[in-house]
Amino acid sequence: MTRIFDPHIHMTSRTTDDYEAMAAAGVRALVEPAFWLGQPRTGVSSFTDYFDSLLGWEPYRAEQFSIRHHCALALNPKEANDPRLGGVLDVLPDYLVRDRVVAVGEIGYDSMTPAEDKAFAVQLELAVRHGLPALVHTPHRDKAGGTRRTLDVVRESGIAPGRVVVDHLNEVTVRAVADSGCWMGFSIYPDTKMSEDRMVALLREYGTERILVNSAADWGRSDPLKTRRTADAMRAAGFTEDDVDRVLWRNPVAFYGQSGRLELDGPDAAPAEFEGSSIRRGER
Repeated sequence: MTRIFDPHIHMTSRTTDDYEAMAAAGVRALVEPAFWLGQPRTGVSSFTDYFDSLLGWEPYRAEQFSIRHHCALALNPKEANDPRLGGVLDVLPDYLVRDRVVAVGEIGYDSMTPAEDKAFAVQLELAVRHGLPALVHTPHRDKAGGTRRTLDVVRESGIAPGRVVVDHLNEVTVRAVADSGCWMGFSIYPDTKMSEDRMVALLREYGTERILVNSAADWGRSDPLKTRRTADAMRAAGFTEDDVDRVLWRNPVAFYGQSGRLELDGPDAAPAEFEGSSIRRGER
């Protein structure tokens, strides 16, 4: 069976039926980044409750279906604009030392405001300080301009580009990220962002190195099986089983393995193919 590591999926928004379907499709591990829940939060405590859920309740739910749950924590770009939530950046370091926190994210831009600039820079610095990779959200509006600005901030921060994934890319933005040395992230959606066929075309053009494919499934119209559907589309297009395994498993293991906190089992816990990666053997 295809082994799949979904590197960006919001399981807080999904049901246990989704976990069951994902397990049947080959999903063995995932990373759930902190994001905007749809309803604005009004205080720091609502964030700490959310972070606690990503560290406790969601791993418990995932384990019922033999899926290893990890998370990335951050003040997301959209809510970085709310002055009531500035204190999230003060409590975040206490959470970044926890087991199964494998990155700082999602960080980056929504509307490219000064408040977002500050939160982005502070959280990149926290990633460096805590030895964690960074998962960066590119804006839905003016994506090309937002991606260029994102790469400028990443360069200015001093974080190694190989420890950054710039996500939600498309045909317009991928070249700049490929040239930067950062990892390239693609979200596969039913109607928006990328489709399986478009993803296959980009894999033909750019190859399989430094590419992460995710479902980013959330509370909107999305599909937590898009990783498996991409694997099937790759096979149909003539990619080898090794290519599929690299994109859907070994790449996310290599990227998040740089945290030293991945918890995987058996043959899935083999050393990742990336300098500095480290994986803990989990105990179920």
